Amino acid sequence: MTSFWSWWVIVLTVITFVGITWILLGNRKRGEGETDKTTGHAHDGIEEYDNPLPAWWFYMFVITIVWAIGYLIIYPGMGNYPGLIGWTQIGQHEAEVEAAEARYSEMRSRYLATPVEEIAQDPAVRRMGMRLFGNNCAQCHGADGKGRYGFPNLTDDDWLYGGSPEALKATLVNGRRAAMPAWAGVLGDQGIAEATEYVLSLNGRSTDADMTAAGEGHYQMYCAACHGADAKGNYLFGAPNLTNGIWLYGGSREQIAHSLRAGRNGVMPAFGESLTEDKIHILAAYIYSLSN
Repeated sequence: MTSFWSWWVIVLTVITFVGITWILLGNRKRGEGETDKTTGHAHDGIEEYDNPLPAWWFYMFVITIVWAIGYLIIYPGMGNYPGLIGWTQIGQHEAEVEAAEARYSEMRSRYLATPVEEIAQDPAVRRMGMRLFGNNCAQCHGADGKGRYGFPNLTDDDWLYGGSPEALKATLVNGRRAAMPAWAGVLGDQGIAEATEYVLSLNGRSTDADMTAAGEGHYQMYCAACHGADAKGNYLFGAPNLTNGIWLYGGSREQIAHSLRAGRNGVMPAFGESLTEDKIHILAAYIYSLSN
């Protein structure tokens, strides 16, 4: 914080300590000759006496004040003053993380030496993988891994970039960036409508025969390079299978047309720098287990 607000906190804290101490000491004893002084409150003949605090109670207050002063000397709390030991929440967190890493690294290293397929069904690995998934993946793919609009379902056998252990680890380490181009400028509204009819026909949907025939020509010219001549997709480009009825952005006529018209550019973040190799291995095993 700025120097002004730092001093503001310090001054207010000191005033508070001085005020509390003055009140405590000022009410410790009565003046000379005063006995049985009352507050003036009375109810049913019962009067409230204005006696000093019992000694044990008074000294407990003194101890709390001394303790608070000692705390603010040792730990931060007075504006920008860092405290004698330089403690910070971030520093404590990092120390605890370092201790946990040292404690569990040997166990994770043992799992790292074992193939993903072998550890995928290990209950201990699944528990660790579930926590890693919850912290890093569930925000997009859902706690159950079943995905949602624009985020793939990880529990089926349909994969954009491959579902092998090697492919999963490559996806986690490097991330993925989709590159479905927009075709509105090339095909125009009529061409988009025709290509949409052809894609629908690949899934056995009822379509207009003439538009479907024209759409097949558009597909072979512009789409087959990525999705394949048979429209079964291609892991290399992350091009989805267009024949199995599984749609990342919806399979209605309007949604397919929008994908063709505007393109799609989803981004899967890379975790290679934020997660260690052994954690990537365990997380890949958990994801592998969801669909195997």
